[in-house]
Amino acid sequence: MSLSRSLSLVALAMVFILTFTGCEQAKIGFAKLAGLPTDDNVLFWTNSERDKAFRQMEVLTATRSIEAGETPRLVEQGPALTLSLLPEVGADSIEQYMENQNTAGILILHKGQIRLETYGNDYGPEGRWTSFSVAKSLTSTLVGAAIVDGYIGGLEDPLTQYIPQLTGSGYDGVSVKQLLTMQSGVRWNEDYTDPESDVAKFNLVTPEPGVDPIVSYMRTLPREYEPGTQWRYNTGETNLIGVLVSSATGKPLADYLSEKVWAPYGMQADAEWILNAGGTEIGGCCISARLLDYALFGQFAMKGGAIAGTSVVPEGWFDQAGSKQADIGRPGSGYGFQWWTYDDGSYAAQGIFGQGIFIDPARELVIASNSNWATATDPEMSKQRIGLYRSVQAAIDAESATQ
Repeated sequence: MSLSRSLSLVALAMVFILTFTGCEQAKIGFAKLAGLPTDDNVLFWTNSERDKAFRQMEVLTATRSIEAGETPRLVEQGPALTLSLLPEVGADSIEQYMENQNTAGILILHKGQIRLETYGNDYGPEGRWTSFSVAKSLTSTLVGAAIVDGYIGGLEDPLTQYIPQLTGSGYDGVSVKQLLTMQSGVRWNEDYTDPESDVAKFNLVTPEPGVDPIVSYMRTLPREYEPGTQWRYNTGETNLIGVLVSSATGKPLADYLSEKVWAPYGMQADAEWILNAGGTEIGGCCISARLLDYALFGQFAMKGGAIAGTSVVPEGWFDQAGSKQADIGRPGSGYGFQWWTYDDGSYAAQGIFGQGIFIDPARELVIASNSNWATATDPEMSKQRIGLYRSVQAAIDAESATQ
């Protein structure tokens, strides 16, 4: 489970820094023997190292458990889905698609039933796999839970009300909603090739006593635009959302996620959430969970965040969270509350190297997938994955037409 080695990671930013503490040499030796990476940057890991590491990140890093409940949710097996892949998928079969994508698992839920579940790369249903930035969407959901519980007053509350250390910084006057939609207006450089960019430096800050490391860095940044006027992808701000939730609730993110969703919704197994150098969960990254549990989280969101008739988040939360709140300059898509959105009403959580949860409320459809792409981001791989989503939608529509 948790080891005394902490990880500082820029989710979806392709910078992955592992900071060793005690017994460093012993752990390096263990990693070498196990075929696990010892380099501190995921971009330089070999495919084999990533394949081994992605399924057991908790071995490499300090984590906190997201505890499941005593009664796992029963999920019915539905009829096998008849699937014809569209040309943009670049494959004639789901097996070929998985080979092209180096996919560890795909699971499709339709109306609460498993319609397709398949695995590769010696991965199976009881294994965990890292989420990377898929965690962003789970973290944003905890903001909604904290509003229902009265820990956060509402989306228009100023961020400094909950993180007073940001008072006087570029985040003074920024609302909770503007943080959720990455429209703070604070200057940020997410150039992964520039060693002087914010995304390259913000995890290297020396923690200050009593201040989360991400706050120490983010409060040094100046404002560039008026809040709410410009969208800019900012990994650091997702980590601030994690600080917002933990500060408001007084609870670790892993514990709060367990309390509000993981245990009561009946996830199949405990998950693990990686900690930063300050010993707190990285809000924007790196939950390790089973594929079915990722799919079940998608189902929870698709159903509006209700458990046993009681809504965990405010009424209509996912209608807002999963719809375009910010224009990202791409036709047909946008950004919600830490979800990537599509104009047809579907939305998705996405992580580097091919992790994803796709949700289509109109079709009662969820697609969860874990992969190990050759590179952190790849336009062609993304195009193929979207093609798979559209192929599944077409298959569901074809079924409905014949019923």
